[in-house]
Amino acid sequence: MSVMHSNKVILYGASGHAKVISSIIEDIGRFVDIIFDDNEKVTYLNQYTVLTGYDKNYKPNIPIIISIGDNNIRKKISEKISHPFTILIHPSSIIDKYAKFKNGSVVFHNAIVQRDSIVGKHCIINTNASIDHDCFIGDFVHISPSATLCGNVKVGEGTHIGAGATIIPNINIGKWCVIGAGAVITKDVPDYSLVVGIPGKIIKKLKNE
Repeated sequence: MSVMHSNKVILYGASGHAKVISSIIEDIGRFVDIIFDDNEKVTYLNQYTVLTGYDKNYKPNIPIIISIGDNNIRKKISEKISHPFTILIHPSSIIDKYAKFKNGSVVFHNAIVQRDSIVGKHCIINTNASIDHDCFIGDFVHISPSATLCGNVKVGEGTHIGAGATIIPNINIGKWCVIGAGAVITKDVPDYSLVVGIPGKIIKKLKNE
C-alpha cells in the first residue's frame, strides 16, 4: 500500500460525499487544504474554501482525493489530475494487515476489509461495508453502505454495489455493472449489467462506456 504522506489533503468535488471524506480527514488528524469543484456557484463546503475548476499548479505536492461518488465521473477526473493521490482510511474501520489498497481509494467509517483482499485505484468502501478474505475490487468501484462481499468475490472496474447488497462467496461481477440496493447475488454477473432482487436478476444491459 503506497500512501502519499502529508498532513494536508486536497479534495476534488464539493458535495455530500466530500463532507464525509472531510470528516475522515479530520478524524485521522489531517487537514483539508482546499476543495476544487467545477460548479462556480459553490464557494464553501462547511468551513472549507472551494475553488472553481482544477488548478494543477496549486500546491502541486499536496496529495488529492477525488471526493465524487459517481464512478464514471471519478474516472474521467482522475485522468486530468497531476497532484499525487493518497489513501484515506477511517480509524473506526477494520483493515487486515495483509489487505492491499491502491492510491485514490477511501475506506469509510466502520467498514471491514479482510485478509488478502485487494482494493484498486479510486475505490469507495462506504460506511459499514464488509469485504471478506481474498476479494478483488477493480478500479473506480463503489461499495455502498452496509453491502457485504463474502470471500473470494471479484468485482470489475467501475461497478457500483448498492446499499445493503449481498454477494455470496466465489462470485465474479463484471465491469461497469450496477447491483441494486438489497440485491442478493448468487451467480456470476457479466459486464454492463443492472441487477436487482433476491436472488439477483439482470433486468437491463447498460451502455458500454
